[in-house]
Amino acid sequence: MLDHITSHFSDSIDAQIRAAEELPPYIGQAAELMVHSLVNEGKILVCGNGGSAALTQHFSSEMLNRFERERPSLPAIALTTDTSTLTSIACDYSYNEVFSKQIRALGLPGDILLVISSTGSSPSLVQSIQAAHDREMTVVAITGQDGGNCARLLHSEDVEIRVPANSVSRTQETQLLIIHCLCDLIDGFLFGSAE
Repeated sequence: MLDHITSHFSDSIDAQIRAAEELPPYIGQAAELMVHSLVNEGKILVCGNGGSAALTQHFSSEMLNRFERERPSLPAIALTTDTSTLTSIACDYSYNEVFSKQIRALGLPGDILLVISSTGSSPSLVQSIQAAHDREMTVVAITGQDGGNCARLLHSEDVEIRVPANSVSRTQETQLLIIHCLCDLIDGFLFGSAE
């Protein structure tokens, strides 16, 4: 049992080492896009399903409240939190539209859509990317595996941060670290280095 537990830590460390070798340029590019949007009075809309929905809420709370230092609140909205909206769209239309309908209502040109997905294959996320493009938003996708249909929809100005892991749990663990990197970079760009 102890070896099995230790293997979880080892596998997670290995996934994060691979991510550290491959992903920093993409994380930096995504942070710059987000900062550019925020400086120009844009906002970040965030969506994902299941465990990724929890990560969207984690990101938006770090932006709206604070990350590791005192600073003004930053505009980010997790599209996963309004159960009345989510269930009414799913009931009246389709679950596949739960994010896209919100994006069409709330998204503006220059805003960022942050999509978080372990596989990139969810139809609700595919439709969210299509809606964001229709609203002239830039997309940042944090994905895993082969990036799925989400990766195939991205435009040249969008950014994909693809975790080099096939396991959903290893992907989500690394995605949390990526979110923390983005929050730290955004704070640094906007408010200078932490004291």
